[in-house]
Amino acid sequence: MYDYFKGTLAFLRTDAAVVECGGVGYRLAVSASTHAKLSPLLGREATLFAYLAVREDAMELYGFSDETERALFIHLLSVSGVGPKAALSVLSTLPADRLAVCVAAGDAKAIASAPGVGVKTAQKIILELKDKLAKEFASGESLPDGVPSDGADDASDAVNALVVLGYSRAQALGALKGLDSALPLEIRIREALKKLY
Repeated sequence: MYDYFKGTLAFLRTDAAVVECGGVGYRLAVSASTHAKLSPLLGREATLFAYLAVREDAMELYGFSDETERALFIHLLSVSGVGPKAALSVLSTLPADRLAVCVAAGDAKAIASAPGVGVKTAQKIILELKDKLAKEFASGESLPDGVPSDGADDASDAVNALVVLGYSRAQALGALKGLDSALPLEIRIREALKKLY
């Protein structure tokens, strides 16, 4: 229904932002990382990508600084037992790039550090998102040179994490090319991100 709001950032607090568009102020719940990106824009024009959560008793808007964060929010909502508040809590604790790395690496402890998210929910997030992201970004493209075939699952996780962050498969494969496959998954993703920046 709503894709984004572009207007004057009229109000900002740690968990919400109000964007004035055409004389109407839209209040959107935001993550800590979106809040940090919005802080310098108070009183100026800002764009927030939106998600409308509809329940029996309420309709709530959620705002994101970029489409990648919104896409991960929507993926989190698809996990059974994870609602909008828990999804926002996860994204407040782990920015989008860090969350993608944690899911790919199976780091339930990091995800469980989000308020209101226990270890079982974190494990469910990893189980359901890892599979979902693998299906969504599956492709017949070959793995980068230097990645042994027995590390295919690990390499695929690294590629999927980079694709979730908005890079094409070709960019992800190029960035991973030449990196030591013995490095831990999280470090390889971080090194690939340095190349991409």
